[in-house]
Amino acid sequence: MPILTRRTLLAAAASAPLASAWNTRRAVAAPSLAAVAENDAVIAFGHIGPISDGGWSSTHHRALLAAKAAFPAAKFLEVESIPVSADATRTFRQFVENGANIVFASSEYGDLLSSVADDAPDVAFLECNGHRLSDNESWYYIQHWMIGYVIGVASARMSKSGRLGFVGSFPVPAVYACANSFLLGARSVNPHATAQVILINSWFDPQAASQAASALIQNGVDLIYTNLDDASCLQVAQKAGIKCATWNTDMRKSGPDAYITSLLLDWNGYCNDQIGRRLKGSWTAGNGVLLPVGHGVDRDAWGRSVPPDVAAQADAVRTRIIGGWNPFVGEIRDIDGKVRVRQGESMNDAACSAWSWPVEGVTGLKNA
Repeated sequence: MPILTRRTLLAAAASAPLASAWNTRRAVAAPSLAAVAENDAVIAFGHIGPISDGGWSSTHHRALLAAKAAFPAAKFLEVESIPVSADATRTFRQFVENGANIVFASSEYGDLLSSVADDAPDVAFLECNGHRLSDNESWYYIQHWMIGYVIGVASARMSKSGRLGFVGSFPVPAVYACANSFLLGARSVNPHATAQVILINSWFDPQAASQAASALIQNGVDLIYTNLDDASCLQVAQKAGIKCATWNTDMRKSGPDAYITSLLLDWNGYCNDQIGRRLKGSWTAGNGVLLPVGHGVDRDAWGRSVPPDVAAQADAVRTRIIGGWNPFVGEIRDIDGKVRVRQGESMNDAACSAWSWPVEGVTGLKNA
């Protein structure tokens, strides 16, 4: 079985010019799995959090609902709040034992998923932000750093002080990419903007998120960006009279005056496409998908407090990105002043996906 790990792919990308294409992560030529009749199909979704979180897991639950509408004769399995532990392996094995033909894992489970995939070669496994490609395992993710940059542009215009805050989960590349893209977008408008980061070591902990947002406000920030799964930061911002941008879904009802926008996720089209291919017998692994702006990830409608000229400025950047413009061009330095991206070079999607160092102006994150 040909296997290409995410670590191998990112190492290859790192050794190539920064502007090289993402296709280093699309290197496995895998055979198609046999077709399955819709009324015999079993489709499984495993979520990292509760489907009621209003965030990441709820967006994947929406994808399941869309799939049910598109494939009404199929049987669906769904388990929420799967921890990154041996419990995950047991859950994925149970999916297989229950006849699953295709399994969506809504977060990166690494070997906890791959060990199951290796023992079930006739089952397709799709891992969000996944780590490897093999005959029956693939990955999917989103170009969230591009929309993070757009949100940063608007945030710099909305902030009076230039002191921005970011509430994240863990010190992982996805979070570094969130904080960094946000500040780089802001600094394209206000070169003196800064971003204070607080991590709560959870994707869904409303109490910890509220405490982190309050701490940032006490430290003088007047705008918060968060990639957590709930609206707690927005609620705190609403009470404090500052602005906030969120992730995953439209959360404006939790803080209509504070709400700037949200980084919206939509997996529906991707999941339906993969299920359709699996049933037809045309599904192959080895072709991981990075969903671009406008097709899986985008900004939400602007909040009511965002002035039209601010929205227009940020949307002009979004339009350029959709047209192929890359905002992550050198020179870019890290928090120690070291040049990480030289003048004339750019960060490709592989580099953004593997971000492990905070850009200059970010505090609260360390160089890995």
